[in-house]
Amino acid sequence: MTCLPLSAEKWKRESKFTEGQMVRVLREADKTPVAEVAKKHGVSDQTMYWWRRRFGTMGVDDAKRLKSLKRENVKLKKLHVDQMLDIEVLKDINAKQW
Repeated sequence: MTCLPLSAEKWKRESKFTEGQMVRVLREADKTPVAEVAKKHGVSDQTMYWWRRRFGTMGVDDAKRLKSLKRENVKLKKLHVDQMLDIEVLKDINAKQW
């Protein structure tokens, strides 16, 4: 029996490009053919289209903001889980007192 990961995030590999660099390459591809830009930066055409689907018309500042929002979201989710655990513990303690 094989165990599947809880999240697909574990299987993603790190890109050699930052999100800001991806956006810059996309803006360059807006002015010149995609195949030419992809070859220049050492990525496939398919990667360029995937980046375009992911970032669309986003600017570099927008990509940085998105990254910081994602980080903040992760922190908030962890806080939420901690609070839910605290609530469950308090409910168990309260139920045992009576």
